[in-house]
Amino acid sequence: MSWAERLGPCPAFSSQQAPAMDVCLSSAQQPGRRGEGLSSPGGWLEAEKKGASQKDSTGGALEESNRIEPSLHSLQKFVPTDYASYTQEHYRFAGKEIVIQESIESYGAVVWPGATALCQYLEKHAEELNFQDAKILEIGAGPGLVSIVASILGAQVTATDLPDVLGNLQYNLLKNTLRCTAHLPEVKELVWGEDLDKNFPKSAFYYDYVLASDVVYHHYFLDKLLTTMVYLSQPGTVLLWANKFRFSTDYEFLDKFKQVFDTTLLAEYPESSVKLFKGILKWD
Repeated sequence: MSWAERLGPCPAFSSQQAPAMDVCLSSAQQPGRRGEGLSSPGGWLEAEKKGASQKDSTGGALEESNRIEPSLHSLQKFVPTDYASYTQEHYRFAGKEIVIQESIESYGAVVWPGATALCQYLEKHAEELNFQDAKILEIGAGPGLVSIVASILGAQVTATDLPDVLGNLQYNLLKNTLRCTAHLPEVKELVWGEDLDKNFPKSAFYYDYVLASDVVYHHYFLDKLLTTMVYLSQPGTVLLWANKFRFSTDYEFLDKFKQVFDTTLLAEYPESSVKLFKGILKWD
């Protein structure tokens, strides 16, 4: 099951831009500036080499890039999907500029409104949530913005999604967290409702928080999604779910969610039709 099978053709979207200020990446490490479309996943390697050679002429930065980039590439276990084009989008959360490689050719390679709303909430309530060293899993991480913000806030993050999404997800995570966060995020395949006991045995995996954004939309896997949310929630686990409500089926899912989770509406974002809920699994 791929994102394409879930969703069909991907519509155009509007991205958000944040001011360029503090950033984990040096200019030699950045995958590109906003508007610099890359023709293929290999394009970012060429951009990095070009940027490094430019910095070398001014001195200093090439040596730093040579130290960091081999580490990045040795950690990149998944290859980004060969979409026709990627763009570099800039966001700013938790005091850092975050550069996300996105492609409108896949729903799983786009930052959606629920993700930015959830990041806003995490940033605003960082002290209350206390992510420092917390174990967090994100369902449907897509291009990775939420997982990156959680990592910047100190969490031990496992970012999950479908196989065809993992390459770009891991690329974005590494570029924005390598040597910038206390814990390097982990990337794992998670197909909703499938092989949960095998891949995430409860005896070995416990999460303080489960995060999800815009995972509810017009697809045929809502029951499996809810099964996955329930499975990953153990005593003490807090589920934070942000979603843009578009269809009647979204509200039907919310009704089912409330049947198994003690549910609190934490925030609403009327400009984007996003609602943010906290769920604590009911224990009989």
